[in-house]
Amino acid sequence: MKENAWKKYQQEEVEQIMALCEAYKTFLSRCKTERECVTEIVHRVEQKGFWNLEKLVRENRKLNPGDKIYVNNRGKAIALFVLGTDPITTGMNILGAHIDSPRLDLKATPLYEEKEFAYLDTHYYGGIKKYQWVTLPLALHGIVVKKDGTKINIQIGEKESDPVVGITDLLPHLSEEQLKKTASKVIEGEKLDILIGNYPQKDSKENAVKENILTLLKEVYGIEEDDFLSAEIEVVPAGSARDFGLDRSMVMGYGQDDRVCAFSSLEAFLKARPGKKTISCILVDKEEIGSVGATGMCSHFFDNAIAEICILLGEYSPLATRRVLNHSRMLSSDVNAAYDPLYKDAMDERNSSYFSHGLVFCKYTGSKGKSGSNDADAEYLAVLRKIMDDANVSFQISELGKVDAGGGGTIAYILANYNVEVVDCGVGVLNMHAPWEITSKSDIYESYRGYIAFLENA
Repeated sequence: MKENAWKKYQQEEVEQIMALCEAYKTFLSRCKTERECVTEIVHRVEQKGFWNLEKLVRENRKLNPGDKIYVNNRGKAIALFVLGTDPITTGMNILGAHIDSPRLDLKATPLYEEKEFAYLDTHYYGGIKKYQWVTLPLALHGIVVKKDGTKINIQIGEKESDPVVGITDLLPHLSEEQLKKTASKVIEGEKLDILIGNYPQKDSKENAVKENILTLLKEVYGIEEDDFLSAEIEVVPAGSARDFGLDRSMVMGYGQDDRVCAFSSLEAFLKARPGKKTISCILVDKEEIGSVGATGMCSHFFDNAIAEICILLGEYSPLATRRVLNHSRMLSSDVNAAYDPLYKDAMDERNSSYFSHGLVFCKYTGSKGKSGSNDADAEYLAVLRKIMDDANVSFQISELGKVDAGGGGTIAYILANYNVEVVDCGVGVLNMHAPWEITSKSDIYESYRGYIAFLENA
């Protein structure tokens, strides 16, 4: 095992780590959905001189080395580019992460009343332990789109003055039968309904509590019940990210899978010095459910954007996009399961990631016999080892638990389908996919430094 990274820092660097993680906590607290992430990122990059590719295409504007470009894909995924001096067809250095996280989504017809309680019916998104989501203060984030195209932003439960909502659980005194169930069944998916009200509307004879909720939604937001049909409202833990541990060495917050890698990738991308190679940062949706859909990595929005850039650079040919990707290198930035001494039976001690030991490279993910994985080649790993050592970046190599214990996937294999040289790497996480996850501040910092080294030297 390599040395704990905290031991190598001087006080000045510790202060830099703490400052970076203050910005990270703010990002986590503001950006609890993929839409909120993209809105925040677009605001930041426009201030730094990035141009919207759609506008450039409409104007047929010629591009030059050093130009900064972003592609906003439906408000839920984004790709960023800084053009290098070499032809783009010689390849790019790419960072990629995802900005969706496990949560509960409202169903299309969510609002109902039972025994004078008003509820919102949900469908969980991504891999969760359902029992972890009960008895917590929860918030509602999302948008409602009315028939005339008007978008209404929803965020309830984050301000101190806001109400919160939540899911109830059975009291221990009456739980004898419930507690005989397995953990996967103790809370059923259809029982993850959100309690939102108990106050009846006085002039209503039926569903008076539901009617009162509808009256409130109409008065405050201008929302009718049918508007839920064209809404995307996510149920997430209420509250801000916070320092964790008496020594403040860690961060606890919702959605660190994979916003810890999204944040560190973005910060590194904006900090990296422009060079010969074009650099790119892609932050995508839908990874937690297989990278599907128009805003997931399986869509063609990224390679379509590259094709448009090639045209504006005067480098387009029928094979241009394939040539760009064929010569590119990528770090697929996703979190890893950090070693937890309380659950060591699931871990391989010699091949696990450890808190505060730096950026984690995961040669292959998948499950059991590496099924569904991208398996990075040894030549590429040797290049990355040298880059990290030359930059004095702390890093480690890890698998995702013991063989046959489980497994997981990332967006790496999708880019590998284009013959991109790609490996998974990111930050170790405790409580992964729980409402509140934990990371090490030094690992966030080392990942940030490692991503800069990659972008500038790969």
